[in-house]
Amino acid sequence: MRIVSGKYKGRILTSFTADHIRPTMDRVKETLFNKWMHEVDGAKVLDLFSGTGSLGLEALSRGAKHVEFVDLNLKSIQILKKNIELLKIPRTELMVVQRDVIAFLKKYHGDPFNLIMIDPPFTEKMAHAVMTALDASACFDDNTLIAIESIKQERMDEEYTHLIRYDFKDYGDKYLSFFRKKGQN
Repeated sequence: MRIVSGKYKGRILTSFTADHIRPTMDRVKETLFNKWMHEVDGAKVLDLFSGTGSLGLEALSRGAKHVEFVDLNLKSIQILKKNIELLKIPRTELMVVQRDVIAFLKKYHGDPFNLIMIDPPFTEKMAHAVMTALDASACFDDNTLIAIESIKQERMDEEYTHLIRYDFKDYGDKYLSFFRKKGQN
């Protein structure tokens, strides 16, 4: 696992063995960041189910102002913290939250994020539940862009009460869906 682009480009992240983590493939990561190429610099980013932090760390490497990493699993948090130390990222640029993602979304009352990246555990088939919780959360506003990875065998609607899918990529066994608030271009 490595950082693809930006100030940490080419840096190798901590190796690990953990059955609960499935790192985002480089081609999915590249698609995501190519799509948001002009949106990352200076952005406030939320990385849900952050795992090793690969997506959020990539965002920081590409110029994000601040990333909030949320994951419940202690082993994931430990690996993430090792990666933060390895890259020597200042604490002012990030926050690590060990919490259940659905609970985090339900109780969130801060400023909205510019970008939200979601990679739920593939074994849980919970993409729809996460999108439903996000749809009712204060995490986003009119300008927020959302990307979620899901597997083909799970439910993922094209729209929710406030959110609509504006793009979609098929990777065989998984999808990458892009959402924004309804009525936004």
